[in-house]
Amino acid sequence: MIDLSQVTKAWYHPYRLMFKNPVLTSRGSMDYKNGFYLYLSNDINTGVGECSFIEGLSIESTQTADNELKSFCEAIHQKKVHTNSFKFCSSVQFALECAALDLAGGARKMLFETEFTAGNRSIPINGLVWMGDEQFMTHQMEDKTAQGFRCLKMKVGALPFETELAILKNFRKHYPAENYELRLDANGAFNAEDIFEKLEILSQYNIHSIEQPVAAGQYNLMKEVCRSSPIPVALDEELIHLAHLHQLETIAELKSQYIIIKPSLMGGFAMADKIITIAEQHHIGWWATSALESNIGLNAIAQWVATKHNDMTQGLGTGGLYVNNVTSPLYIEHGHLHYNPFTAWGDIPQ
Repeated sequence: MIDLSQVTKAWYHPYRLMFKNPVLTSRGSMDYKNGFYLYLSNDINTGVGECSFIEGLSIESTQTADNELKSFCEAIHQKKVHTNSFKFCSSVQFALECAALDLAGGARKMLFETEFTAGNRSIPINGLVWMGDEQFMTHQMEDKTAQGFRCLKMKVGALPFETELAILKNFRKHYPAENYELRLDANGAFNAEDIFEKLEILSQYNIHSIEQPVAAGQYNLMKEVCRSSPIPVALDEELIHLAHLHQLETIAELKSQYIIIKPSLMGGFAMADKIITIAEQHHIGWWATSALESNIGLNAIAQWVATKHNDMTQGLGTGGLYVNNVTSPLYIEHGHLHYNPFTAWGDIPQ
C-alpha cells in the first residue's frame, strides 16, 4: 500500500528521448521514445517517477497514460485520494510507486539503499545487440565483447534466418560458450510451422535462452515450446499480457525455464514482486530488463533489482541509448552497471 496522505501536490511533464541511432525492433524502427515524469510533493521535498511505455508493446497508449496521470493529479489537488486506491495502467502505477518511494526517501532518487547505491557492488548486465544488417550486428557483438561484456543478448527474427545463423556461427567461432553467454530475443517472431525446426538449428550454437519465441497469447503452443525446446525458454511479452489480465497462475502452467521482469510494463514493483514469488515457488529463473526508460526509471529498476540478491546477468544496459538522457550516477564498466554516489543528478524537466 502506497501512503499518499502527506502528498499535497502532484503534476507531470511529458518528455521525448531521442535515440543516438534509430533503433530497429521486430515492431519497426524507432527514432525517439515518448513518456512522462510524475512529481509528488509534500511542500518540503518533491519525488519523481517515470511513466514509461513502448507503443505497440505496452498495453496502454500515450493517451491512456496522459488521461490517468491527469485524473490522478486532479484527485490529489482536490484531496480525494490518500492511498493507492486508484487502479492505474502499468506505466502510471510504476511512476507512482517510484515517485512515492523517492519522496519517502527525502527526494534523493534513493529508492532502495543497498550496497549497490553505496557504490560497493555492481550488477552484471548483458550487452544488447540491436537488429540491423549482418555487418552492423557483427560489429556490435565485437564491440560489446571488447567493452568487457561476457553476456550478449541478440535480437533475432527480422533478418533472413540463414543470415542470423551466419552471425551466430561467426560469433561462436571466436567467442566460445564457456566464456561468453549468448541470449536470443525473438519478440514472438517464430510461428507454429517453423518454431521447432528453428530452435533445433539454433541450439547448435550453445544458446543460454531464447526470449518469447512465439507471439504472446498462444498458450497451448507456448506450453509445448517450453516443454520441448532444446533451448531454455524465457517469457517476456507473455508476462506483460498475463499481468494485465491478472492471470499470473498461467506462469506455473506454461513452465518456462525463465521469465523476464519489466516493472514499468507489468504493473510496477508490487506486481513484479508477485510474479517473482510465483516463479521462485516453481523453480523458474528470472532476470529484469529495462524497457527503454530514461535514467530515472532505469535507476529505480536497478536499485530494486539490487535488493533481490539475484546473481543472474540483468538486462539494464539501455541508459546510453539517448542523446538527451538525464545525467545520473549510473555508469557501465566491464559489463557491469555501477552507481557512483558522488555523482550529481542532472536537471529533470518539470
